[in-house]
Amino acid sequence: MNAPARTPNFPVRCAVLFLALVFPGVPQAVGADDTLLGRVDHIADGDSLTITADGDRYRIRLHEIDAPEHDQPGSRASRQALAGKVDGRYVRVTVETVDDYGRTVGKVWLGNRDINREMVREGHAWVYRQYLRDDSLLADEAAARRAKRGLWSRADPMPPWQWRHGGRSAAQARREQPAGECVIKGNISRSGARIYHQPGDANYPQTRINTSAGERWFCSAEEAERAGWRRPR
Repeated sequence: MNAPARTPNFPVRCAVLFLALVFPGVPQAVGADDTLLGRVDHIADGDSLTITADGDRYRIRLHEIDAPEHDQPGSRASRQALAGKVDGRYVRVTVETVDDYGRTVGKVWLGNRDINREMVREGHAWVYRQYLRDDSLLADEAAARRAKRGLWSRADPMPPWQWRHGGRSAAQARREQPAGECVIKGNISRSGARIYHQPGDANYPQTRINTSAGERWFCSAEEAERAGWRRPR
C-alpha cells in the first residue's frame, strides 16, 4: 500500500490509451471526473481494492484516506472492515486521478454510502492530510478518536505515513530500550509463547519489546529460561 502519486503526464496517459485499444484486456484509460461501475473482486488492504468493470480490471486506491500498512497493528481489522462492506459487491468509483503506480485514485460508493468516509468514521483509517480536499472528514476522524473506535482503541496508534518511513512514537521508543547491559529480548508471540532472542539471532533486529504487554529484557539466557522463556525453534 503506497501513497497516491502524481497524475501521469500526457504522453504516459496517451500510451495507456493506445495499449488499451490495441491489446485486449488492457484497461481503458481513466481520468479526473470519470466514473467506473464494477464489481469488487479483491481487497488488498484497508484503502486498496480491485474492481472489474466492462471486462477490465482496475486497481483502486481510496482517495483522502490512509489505512494501516500490512505489517502495522490494525492492518487486518482495517482490511476486514473494507471487505465486509464491498467485497463481491457492485460499486461506483468517482475518479480523482491515476497515480504513478497505475492505480485509479477515487471515492468508492456503495449505493449512496460513501465508503471512504465510513472507513474513517469507524476508525479503520486515518484522514490522509497530504491529499485532503474535504475538510469534513477531519470531524469524522475526531469523532472516531473520541469514541475509541477501531485503531483509536490502541493507546498510541501511528499514522501509516510515519510507519512507512520507519517512524516510532516516543512512548514506543522508551518501551524498546534495554535496561543497562541486559540486551536479551523476552518477546511474547501472538499465540502466547514466551521466546527470548539474543543478539545474533535471526529475528533479533526486528523484535520489539513492549514492557506494558508483559514483555521484558533479560541479562542472560539462564535468567530468561528460569523465568519461563525459551529459545526460538
